[in-house]
Amino acid sequence: QVQLVESGGGLVQAGGSLRLSCAASGRTFSSYAMGWFRQAPGKERELVAAINWRGYIYYADSVKGRFTISRDNAKNTVALQMNSLKPEDTGVYYCAARWQRSSTTAAEYNYWGQGTQVTVSS
Repeated sequence: QVQLVESGGGLVQAGGSLRLSCAASGRTFSSYAMGWFRQAPGKERELVAAINWRGYIYYADSVKGRFTISRDNAKNTVALQMNSLKPEDTGVYYCAARWQRSSTTAAEYNYWGQGTQVTVSS
């Protein structure tokens, strides 16, 4: 069982930065792939970035060069640094976990945080 708690969302102007953090419970955190998803009103939940248990990283094309995902297995945390934010980055951001391999499909993740709101004003 893995419990996930996100923090760090908020309101920021376009061009600004935010850092999201996700704290995980459990002794096998290092064996999980971690993903950051976002969901805008009326849209499906989409993968923004993921890091698997070996450290392989995936980014959605829309955030490449602006967002950075990282994990600290000693602290059981995963972070998402978001720079050069755009209004289209607005949404609820969720931290998710699945065993070892990352996936772009939300349904394949077994554990989810409660979500944190990110609002980017123009």
